[in-house]
Amino acid sequence: MIAYLARRLLYALPILVGVNVLTFFLFFVVNSPDDMARLHLGVKRVTPDAIEKWKVERGYDRPLFWNAPRPGLAALTDTIFFQKSVRLFTFDFGRSDEGREISRDIAERMGPSLAIAVPALLVGLLVNVTLAMTLAFFRGTYLDAWGVVFAVVLMSVSSLFYIIGGQYLVGKLLRLVPISGYEGGLDAVKFIVLPVLVSLAAGVGSGTRWYRTLFLEELGRDYVRTARAKGLAERAVLFKHVLRNALIPILTGVVVVLPLLFLGSLITEAFFGIPGLGSYTIDAIHQQDFAVVRAMVFLGSVLYILGLLLTDISYTLVDPRVRLE
Repeated sequence: MIAYLARRLLYALPILVGVNVLTFFLFFVVNSPDDMARLHLGVKRVTPDAIEKWKVERGYDRPLFWNAPRPGLAALTDTIFFQKSVRLFTFDFGRSDEGREISRDIAERMGPSLAIAVPALLVGLLVNVTLAMTLAFFRGTYLDAWGVVFAVVLMSVSSLFYIIGGQYLVGKLLRLVPISGYEGGLDAVKFIVLPVLVSLAAGVGSGTRWYRTLFLEELGRDYVRTARAKGLAERAVLFKHVLRNALIPILTGVVVVLPLLFLGSLITEAFFGIPGLGSYTIDAIHQQDFAVVRAMVFLGSVLYILGLLLTDISYTLVDPRVRLE
């Protein structure tokens, strides 16, 4: 088990390094610090002095990879690559282009993102799997056919429709919960109910249809025919055997959304005024705050790799063959 996890970690490190290096090239080679200064200053005829001042204030005046005038190891460490890219591996995100501590902003905004993403993930997974198993149990009937049609209709509607429709119906007409905003503590419940319901409605169609396909594929396998030949009821076959053997693809689907638990949903947080990491990233893009964007790209890569590692661990728990291999 330990050796298996060690191999997975060794596979993940080159991926993380590659993403970090690629991000650095996109931000500092393709788009030079002078270009970033011109974009951030937002004037057509910005002076060279203003560009140089902006670069000095944010540490972009250093050489990219090698600072020849500096003695010894400082020639390598006193560079943009080391200060802005290598330090990310110690989760030292530095300061934003506006002067704020990025790590503090992330810590403050992680709570609202988790408050929405965790219930949306858990409730959505429970509802999607339950509906998919119900359709698989009644496969070939009118319930199954109309269920698939309804799922396709839900998939065809844009998520923006659910957001705007939910705000108008639940927030404005019925006045059950606030349309937007966020407060800490127990008062946060009334602000997260509507985003969670909207997320559930937007994903139930695709989730139900995908899980139904998984269950139907498992129902055609040999072990299912063997279980039926032994006299097991269809309900026991579906809930006891098929569900367990479908856990691996289910876990694979869950890992895709794991980074969203921390990074938040860009669209949902922006429309509902949630001060989470999703809106934090959107604001950084609008304000052309390159330091925050780089930090969020790196954090997203780390979280996705950790999600893959957790998926590998869960594989060993639900399928002993993975551990043996």
